[in-house]
Amino acid sequence: MNEELREQLLAFREERNWGQFHNPKDLAISLSLEASELLENFQWKSSEETVAAKGQELADELADVLIYAFFLAEALDLNMEEIIRNKMKKNAAKYPVDKSFGTMTKYTEL
Repeated sequence: MNEELREQLLAFREERNWGQFHNPKDLAISLSLEASELLENFQWKSSEETVAAKGQELADELADVLIYAFFLAEALDLNMEEIIRNKMKKNAAKYPVDKSFGTMTKYTEL
């Protein structure tokens, strides 16, 4: 993550003394709740309808998800870039291009 953005997020939290509430359990719960708020925008509509009508709401809710993911990574002392790169390596092994190209089949069924 960009260091300037990282520092900005941490400063925002520190200015409000919210770090005391940011334990892994509560951050994981908050992450899930924000993901649900993102998902709620799509309820009863097609993907296309939602994207066309609710672009700013989607951006705001996605930002909340990403912010909580950042704080959870911080609480667990995990480097976001490193864990994403490691997971991509695992995904590449589970989903080789020759078997997974153009299909949504789970890796256990490839």
